[in-house]
Amino acid sequence: MKLKNILIVVNDIEVSKRFYKSLFGLDVVTDFGGNVILTEGLVLQERKIWEEFIHDTVTYKGKDAELYFEENDMDGFAEKLKNSDFQISYVNENMVHDWGQRVIRIYDPDGHIIEIGEALEYVAKRFLKDGMNVEQVAAKTQLPVAQVMEIENSMFIKRDEE
Repeated sequence: MKLKNILIVVNDIEVSKRFYKSLFGLDVVTDFGGNVILTEGLVLQERKIWEEFIHDTVTYKGKDAELYFEENDMDGFAEKLKNSDFQISYVNENMVHDWGQRVIRIYDPDGHIIEIGEALEYVAKRFLKDGMNVEQVAAKTQLPVAQVMEIENSMFIKRDEE
């Protein structure tokens, strides 16, 4: 068995399609009208249809889950949000976790939490470039020393290829 998709329930499928395309670059793979499959495995399900399926009412802003996207140009993405046609509601704007990862959390048009964060490999590379050694980066990022060593080696390989 494998996990195939993540489904979220939305009020206005057209607004949600534009939101996820505009901000995250997700394209429509299949559009069934009240159910739309986007690239990266995200599925949008119209609320009315979902309520018929589950014989219950949908409640939004549960704050018990999030969609997670990685973006290494956090300043550029923050600017994209600022200039977006959508009214962006923030859970938290630019914050830095204890392990050094920069993240932004927002709500989508239906109140689902979305986290946008730097890839941990990118964070580790940033710390290595700033002069931290492998052990310091591993301690800070909570990544295994062996993984940080692989990240460091990949940086040297890319330099040698240039």
